[in-house]
Amino acid sequence: MYQPPHFREDRIDFQHGLIRAHPLGLLISSGADGPVANAIPFHLDPSLGERGRLQAHVARANGQWREIRDGAPVLVVFQGPHAYVTPSWYRTKQETGKVVPTWNYAIVQVRGPARIIEDAAWIRAQIEALTRGQEDRRAEPWAVGDAPEAFVASQIKGIVGIEIDIAAIDGKWKVSQNRSEADRNGVVEGLLAGPDVTSDAAAMAALVREHDAP
Repeated sequence: MYQPPHFREDRIDFQHGLIRAHPLGLLISSGADGPVANAIPFHLDPSLGERGRLQAHVARANGQWREIRDGAPVLVVFQGPHAYVTPSWYRTKQETGKVVPTWNYAIVQVRGPARIIEDAAWIRAQIEALTRGQEDRRAEPWAVGDAPEAFVASQIKGIVGIEIDIAAIDGKWKVSQNRSEADRNGVVEGLLAGPDVTSDAAAMAALVREHDAP
């Protein structure tokens, strides 16, 4: 990943925080016919290994797991908030006109060896952990145990577990750190302007506020 120094985010708590907030990762591997990519929700266990461990599952009919079953290296990309930034928001536009559009984003890339797990107890525990991560914020959370046991067992037979020890993790927060304070303030105001502010725009405005220019 291209990493200008002022956009690099090496703090593990920030990197893990983005993964937890945006757990749908793009699992990328190299297959016999070239690159293979699938969007898969991941559970992060930060207590395992030096940098944490990713756990997921895929449908048994998804052939990607067979291509990585022998410990093949994989890349997982987690996309955080992102937003288009118009030059019209910059103070510099009025001062010199020397500005161009850009796109702000926060992203985390994880690399490591994949391990395939077909143990039903492990797969169930992974599903329960993944479900709790989403359901615990709800007023009436659903749990795996709410479904009939025979139905859950039949579903587990149709999926395969994946575990990835995080060998390398890179974060990139491109959130206007290369602009002046006046330009960054303009970006925040622009992102929050209007009656229909998207969740991504609001989240990006918060990131621009939090990350000062170097």
